[in-house]
Amino acid sequence: MLKIAVYGKGGIGKSTVTSNLAAAFASMGKKVIQIGCDPKADSTINLLGGTTPIPVMNYMREYDEDPETIEDISKVGYGGVLCIETGGPTPGLGCAGRGIIATFSLLEDLELFETHQPDVVLYDVLGDVVCGGFSMPMRRGYADKVFVITSGENMAIHAAANIAMAVENFKDRGYAQLGGLILNRRNVKNEEEKVAELAEDIHSKVIGTLSRSELVTDAEEQQKTVMEAYPNSPMAEEYRVLAKQIRKLCGI
Repeated sequence: MLKIAVYGKGGIGKSTVTSNLAAAFASMGKKVIQIGCDPKADSTINLLGGTTPIPVMNYMREYDEDPETIEDISKVGYGGVLCIETGGPTPGLGCAGRGIIATFSLLEDLELFETHQPDVVLYDVLGDVVCGGFSMPMRRGYADKVFVITSGENMAIHAAANIAMAVENFKDRGYAQLGGLILNRRNVKNEEEKVAELAEDIHSKVIGTLSRSELVTDAEEQQKTVMEAYPNSPMAEEYRVLAKQIRKLCGI
């Protein structure tokens, strides 16, 4: 089983990339689970045609009890991807990171991996703050590798550097390793050079580059991934190439 955590600052496109990677892995015949670890609970929306499963935290608030089955808190999306969202607390009344901790504990109790036996698990994680619950996917037993999405924009690079530092600080505890950076282009000045410099600074590498394409926006307006809306496009091929590169780096 390949378990990957995808981090990046808010707005960098991590959910778009993660859901297209999920669809790309599914197109290779892999059984995929995507878990959105963001209180916005919209990680899987384009795999599900504009809908989402009831987030775990919402379920627990609404029913005042834990779900009894994975089916209570999941939906099957494009390519057979099993979609789960952690959700978060009522705004202003709790810590979103604790929602991730509670969700992961629940998924263990429900024996998610033992029951569904996925080939690939993708965690889509908000990376602006890497502490508490937001570091959960890095921990042993959850993700094997962490990939960080960035652009050449200063704030994205700053967030990526902080995420890489967190992975490094957790290294001695047996947590996940940094797999590399993914450049999601914004076409800013000296973008490749800036991201390459970041990779060198954190002793990592850029493992893939994604073009800035109108097809991504067009697909999202249709509430689909590029892999579903434009499967024969050059952009879809970029996601397939990235998925293959991740498989290669992870040794599967």
